Amino acid sequence: LLKVLSRIDSILRSPRAPPLIYRRSKGPLQNYMKENGQECGFEHLPPTIEMWADQLMALKDLHRSLRKLCLELVPWHTVDPQDNGESIRVEDLQFIVDAILEEIENKEKNSQSASLPTLFAIVSHFQKLFDVNSLNGVYPRMNEVYTKLGEMTNAMRNLHELLELDSSAPPTVVVDTVGKLCDIINDNMTEQVQQLLGTQDIHSIINKLEEHECFFPPFQSLIQDLLCLLEINNLDDIVPTVRNLK
Repeated sequence: LLKVLSRIDSILRSPRAPPLIYRRSKGPLQNYMKENGQECGFEHLPPTIEMWADQLMALKDLHRSLRKLCLELVPWHTVDPQDNGESIRVEDLQFIVDAILEEIENKEKNSQSASLPTLFAIVSHFQKLFDVNSLNGVYPRMNEVYTKLGEMTNAMRNLHELLELDSSAPPTVVVDTVGKLCDIINDNMTEQVQQLLGTQDIHSIINKLEEHECFFPPFQSLIQDLLCLLEINNLDDIVPTVRNLK
């Protein structure tokens, strides 16, 4: 027994032993060891060994749980099956944890790349928005949308410049400005027509148009007859030709 205790004592005193394991004891066992030329204190050792035994059993349970987790997260990662009779080492657990952490890090790095369901949802949404019935029509419609968008962008840029608007002005402002400009042009056109016809009254304008409609057809027929009789082609030649005949 003394040899066994001495061996344990040498292990506990070694640099690799945890410092909290070895504690000097006070009591009959310590006095007995001193009387026999030995100094050792490990009356607390049985509870510590029992605790280690429990931890080793828990280590097996932890290893089993980590293996299940690894199969769920990284099923392609092979973990060597552990024999029930073989002791579990901390290195085995660390190996499984490192494999799981590596997979999580890789997923975070690749999180920007869309998955297949996400890409399918994007294509389906595009088909719904732009009325595309088949996948073969997606690319042509994309090109069409891109072309139309470019044309609209160029048109809006030109309108901003022509109307002297800021480039940040929204399309509604552009439409309102074009509408006001059209109103101004229409008002000016009405004034020009009124000045041309010499009247400010719309009824007078209608009367003048009716008079023109009554007068112009006979006048046109007369001119055509004169051109034929005088054998000329231009209106400007009618008067000189008539003078020569006179």
